[in-house]
Amino acid sequence: MIEHIALLARYNADMNQKLYDAAAQLPPGELEADRKAFFGSLFGTMNHLLAADTIWLKRFSTHPADFPALQAAKALPQPSGLTHSFGDTLPALRAHREQLDATILEWAPQITAADLAHTFEYRSMRGDLYRKHFGGVLLHFFNHQTHHRGQASTLLTQAGVDIGITDLLLWVP
Repeated sequence: MIEHIALLARYNADMNQKLYDAAAQLPPGELEADRKAFFGSLFGTMNHLLAADTIWLKRFSTHPADFPALQAAKALPQPSGLTHSFGDTLPALRAHREQLDATILEWAPQITAADLAHTFEYRSMRGDLYRKHFGGVLLHFFNHQTHHRGQASTLLTQAGVDIGITDLLLWVP
């Protein structure tokens, strides 16, 4: 499982780079165009990923393992919600994305099997308390990214931009 977490962290960072590179190819106005997606536009979808990842990394920074790589996440401002704005330009979003991905890549090798087995306690944005298996929550974190990047890939394809191959299989040794 530990190797899988490191694999998912690399896949996440590489795919986010591909996503941002592809989004940069769009003509002016297309990134923000309402495409009737769950978060409206491609920009809205990419912004949502930043909000969700920031929320989760801040939660993960409370794990009793006190992961050194997540110290920076503790200092990040708490997003106001799942549509919290991280800026109004692609470069602004990309800067935050690269910061988060660097944190995730540094953090992944710090996670141990004992950390994954831990019962993790966190609160939802509404304040509801949850206690869940940390390994399962971590899988949700990576799956959520993949889910919304899949939506973003579809939006890019509809706009005439090919993001390229997105299969995790290419990252599997």
